[in-house]
Amino acid sequence: MGNYPTDATEKAYNDSDRNAVKFGFTPQSELWQGRLAMIGFIAYLLWDLNGFSVLRDVLNLIH
Repeated sequence: MGNYPTDATEKAYNDSDRNAVKFGFTPQSELWQGRLAMIGFIAYLLWDLNGFSVLRDVLNLIH
């Protein structure tokens, strides 16, 4: 059929689910931090495209 992930590939990190929410320096927390950073970056880009640029305001204050 399809080439779907198995339990062996899903539990490749620390012998536990890679989407589990774990605290500390674990591969799971690094995945979640990266996902949240991507969401934040996209949110800022959308905010900036709507004309509310924090970076532009800061640069205007420095000038």
